[in-house]
Amino acid sequence: MLLALPDEAFAPFGPDGLSAGDTAWVLTAAALVLFMTPGLAFFYGGLSRQKSVLNMMMMSFGSIGVVSVIYVLWGYSMSFSSAHTGEGDILGIFDNPFSLFGVSQLLETRVIDGADTFVLGGFGTVPAIVWVGFQLTFAVITVALISGAVAERMKFGTWLVFGGIWVTLVYFPLAHMVWGGGLLSGAENGFAAWLFGTSTAEDGSVSATVAPIDFAGGTVVHINAGVAALVLAILLGKRTSFGKSTFRPHNIPFVMLGAAILWFGWFGFNVGSEGAADMIAGQVWVNTTAATAAAMLGWLLVERLRDGHATSVGAASGIVAGLVAITPACGALSPIGSLILGGVAGALSSLAIALKYKLGYDDSLDVVGVHLVSGLWGTIGIGLLALDTGLFYGGGIQQLVVQFVIAAIAVVFTAIMTTIIAFLVKPLGWRISKEDEHTGIDETVHAETAYELV
Repeated sequence: MLLALPDEAFAPFGPDGLSAGDTAWVLTAAALVLFMTPGLAFFYGGLSRQKSVLNMMMMSFGSIGVVSVIYVLWGYSMSFSSAHTGEGDILGIFDNPFSLFGVSQLLETRVIDGADTFVLGGFGTVPAIVWVGFQLTFAVITVALISGAVAERMKFGTWLVFGGIWVTLVYFPLAHMVWGGGLLSGAENGFAAWLFGTSTAEDGSVSATVAPIDFAGGTVVHINAGVAALVLAILLGKRTSFGKSTFRPHNIPFVMLGAAILWFGWFGFNVGSEGAADMIAGQVWVNTTAATAAAMLGWLLVERLRDGHATSVGAASGIVAGLVAITPACGALSPIGSLILGGVAGALSSLAIALKYKLGYDDSLDVVGVHLVSGLWGTIGIGLLALDTGLFYGGGIQQLVVQFVIAAIAVVFTAIMTTIIAFLVKPLGWRISKEDEHTGIDETVHAETAYELV
C-alpha cells in the first residue's frame, strides 16, 4: 500500500529508526522556511518605491510557483539522487537530471516486520519524502533572493523563465556538489579528500579528513544568489534614474515586518537542517540568535559612526546580514564564536552596500552587499572560528583553505553559468521600456497599484 505507514513505526522509533518527533520538527521547519519567501516579499516590497512594490512582491511569489513545480519534477533528483544510490557524478548534472527518480523512489514501499513502510533514502530518522519538502523551500527562496538586484526594471515573464532555467542549471548542481555527495562535500570523491586525504570510519565509510562545512546553505543559497544578483545587475544595466535621484524605501514598517518574518523563519532554515530535534539543534538555535543580534548591532554601530544615525532599515538589514553569515556556520561554532561572526558580518555588509555607487552597478536592494558579502564571510569565517578545526581554536589552516576553496568554486561556477543563462534568455527581452519604468512597473506590467489614492 503506497503512503501507508503503520502506527507502530512511530512509537517513537519505527523499524528503520523513524522518529515522530524529528519528522514533526522537519515538517514544521519546512513550513517556516516556506514562510520566509512571503517575508522576503514584504522586506523587498517595503524597500522598493511605491510604484514598484507589487512587482517586487510578485517576483517572490512567482518564484514559489515556478521552483516548487520544477523541484518536484526533477529538482530533487538532480540534487540528491546519488545520496540514495551512493553513486553518481560529482557535479550532479548527469544524475538522472530530468526524471522522477528521486521522488518516485521515495514513494515505493517495502515490507518490514510485516508492515508496509517508506524507504528512508538515507536521511536518518526522517522519511526522505519529508526531506523533499524541506529542501524544496530552500530552492524557492534562493531564486527569490536574486530578484532584489533587478527591482523596477526586469520583465516579469522573463524573470519567471530565467528562474526556472537558473534553478535547474545552477542551484541543483551546486546543491548536489555540497549536500548530495559531490565535489564540495566531504565525500571521498570531493576536492577536500584529494587535497588533504581521507579517513575511514568504524563502519567502513570513507570521507575527507578535513571536510567542507556548509551547514545550511552559505554556498548553495547566499553566495549563489549574491553572485547571480551581481551578474544580472551588471548585464541588465542601471535604472534610468540611478545616480540622479534618491531611491527611498516607500514603507519601512513593511521592511521591519519582513525582517521579523525572515528571522522567525530562519530557525526552520538553520535548525531544521540538523534533521533532528536534538542537542545540535539547540546549539544551532542559540548560535543563530547570537549572530543575528550581534550583526544588527554591528550594522547600527557603523551607521552611527558613518552617518550619525542608527536607522530602522539598518537594523532590518543587519538582521538579514547576521542570518546570512551564520547559515553555513551555525552547527560548527560556539555561541561566542557566533557573536564574533555576526558582529563582523553586520559591519562588513553595512560598509559593502556603498560599493555599488563606487563600482557603478545597480544592485537595487543590496543583494550583493548583504547576501554575497555576508555569505562569503560566513563561509570563510568557519575556517577561523569552527570548534576543533578552526584556526583560532588550534585546528591549523586546513579548514580555512577548504572553506576558501568552496567559496571560490561557488563564485566562479555561478558567475559563469548565470552569464550563459542570461544570454540564452536575452531574446525574450530583459527590460521594460524607459516610459514604463518612469510610469511604474506595477501599473504597466500588472495593471495594478499598491495604494488607491483618490
